[in-house]
Amino acid sequence: ILNYDIMARFRRRTCIILLLFILFICSIMMALKTLRPDRAGFGDPFGLGLLPELQQRTVLLDNKQNLLNRAQGDTVTRVSNLHSIAVNTMKASMSSVKKLEEELSSPNYNFHIFYYTWYGNPQFDGKYIHWNHPLLPHWDPKIANNYPKGRHNPPEDIGANFYPELGSYSSKDPTVIEAHMKQMRSASTGVIVLSWYPPGMADENGEPTDDLVPIVLDYAHKYNLKVTFHIEPYKDRDDRSMYHNVKYIIDKYGSHPAFYRHKTSTGRLLPMFYVYDSYVTIPEIWSNLLTVSGSQSIRNTPYDALFIALLVEERHKHDIHRSGFDGMYTYFATNGFSYGSSHHNWASLKAFCDSNNLMFIPSVGPGYIDTSIRPWNNHNTRNRVNGKYYETAFSAALLVRPEIISITSFNEWHEGTQIEKAVPKRTGQVVYLDYKPHKPNVYLELTQKWSEKYRKEQEQWLM
Repeated sequence: ILNYDIMARFRRRTCIILLLFILFICSIMMALKTLRPDRAGFGDPFGLGLLPELQQRTVLLDNKQNLLNRAQGDTVTRVSNLHSIAVNTMKASMSSVKKLEEELSSPNYNFHIFYYTWYGNPQFDGKYIHWNHPLLPHWDPKIANNYPKGRHNPPEDIGANFYPELGSYSSKDPTVIEAHMKQMRSASTGVIVLSWYPPGMADENGEPTDDLVPIVLDYAHKYNLKVTFHIEPYKDRDDRSMYHNVKYIIDKYGSHPAFYRHKTSTGRLLPMFYVYDSYVTIPEIWSNLLTVSGSQSIRNTPYDALFIALLVEERHKHDIHRSGFDGMYTYFATNGFSYGSSHHNWASLKAFCDSNNLMFIPSVGPGYIDTSIRPWNNHNTRNRVNGKYYETAFSAALLVRPEIISITSFNEWHEGTQIEKAVPKRTGQVVYLDYKPHKPNVYLELTQKWSEKYRKEQEQWLM
């Protein structure tokens, strides 16, 4: 009987301890569930009505199938239809807003990220675009003869050393655009620097994409992101054509709530334009557009803006200043490739800009590899070192205390600078690189980490 009483007491004590442990765990879980990040705000109230319910994504998929049946139709009509679908599905409930607030970091409008909409596939474009990139020959015929020629053959063989989680996607697919916006927002970037050619123009391997700008703006606004323009070196780009194209962009897109305007030190809110390969045009031509006394001056007009030039060589800094540009960026993700992309030169470039009232915008990247399209260019490859290369670039950028940091890139897959999600893939011909041992979103997470670090350090700079 004594043993029975002892065992009974032991069992009761065990049950009580177990019950208390369960209650303790439950209380912790409830407490964690109620916690929200300090920076969980989702922006101004006027944007809340544009967030669709999550289940409405199935509507996009159903509508996409209807579009596929008209894939051979006129390109402009297809894009217009896609835009209509995107607009019609952008009606949101407050529950969706709250869920996104909890999931996504707040945007950092001092983090600008380069974005490309030049990809296509047969479903949306009638053919592959850019994924079938040609192998570019070396300029020296003797060297070129030692390397393969031809084009890539998607979807298994694409013009990239990594493989996207979304596959060989079309930039016209609304579900792809939305996935991209969510990824960029999760990375705590704030401004999309959209690669742009004038209407009817494109790079030599692509097709015109200006018709996609309204869809990009709409989805950017949904995720409280802003959009600025990366003006590419189109044919006959000069002071006159630039004036007309800047006017076109501001007239057509400037009233959209996602259109980016930068607040200057004097309190003005101005559009911003990055100008790729700006050094190709002589300073005298640029000064016609960018100085107050220029013959095509855009200054002090409704189309005035901040113009950011690409700096490659050291001498370009003087040309940029003489041209009337408002700042410079370095673009390339290959440390040591150019004077501008070499991290150890950023301090002197920032000092030059400070002394000449210019903005210095260093460009950081996760690595570089373009041997899928330039098989002879191994010497410019920069290994990602499991994210350490990216973090080193961010660290170098923060040392010079820039007003803006640009990121090369979200999805320039040809040059292997993307932070978009990539997955392991092996085919009969190719073994693609990947982000292992990390997950496909590792570079989004690293960007978010450094965005928060930048915010905290910037608060100290301004004190």
